[in-house]
Amino acid sequence: MELVRDFLNTLDVEAETDELNSPAELALWLHERGLAEEGARAGEDDLVTALALREGLRSALRRGGPAVLPVLPMTLRIDGKPRWEPVEGGVRGALARIAAQAARPGWERLKVCAEEGCQWAFIDASRNRSRSWCSMRLCGNRTKTRAYRARKAGSRPPLGSNTDTV
Repeated sequence: MELVRDFLNTLDVEAETDELNSPAELALWLHERGLAEEGARAGEDDLVTALALREGLRSALRRGGPAVLPVLPMTLRIDGKPRWEPVEGGVRGALARIAAQAARPGWERLKVCAEEGCQWAFIDASRNRSRSWCSMRLCGNRTKTRAYRARKAGSRPPLGSNTDTV
């Protein structure tokens, strides 16, 4: 699941940065992870497919339901443990390998941070799979502080009320 997590995190929602801004960046990212050969070329259509795959996987994790994913040709191999494998090579095959990871054990532990401004993908290693944030220290604290302040603001008497006077 680390591969899927890393793929999702190519978009940093909070910092507003994207590692996949061009077909060349996509090809390089795939090569650096051993998914594409050195010098592999990605086209604009490959980039569109990659971005749709990333958003579809992120959407499935956020909502916990079905997502719209791009069509990537795969075949089911059954020789011991069943697994999905790409039919094509190159960039589309590499994207299919990423998509196939979602069907493997561990998908249920992959989550997207509940902090609305973050959406960082992380692997929930907690015993009962109850982790909500990528980092309790950062995102968890932000969320809890915001909720606390909202509760405190809601408990104050409205401005102009004379609840302080007798």
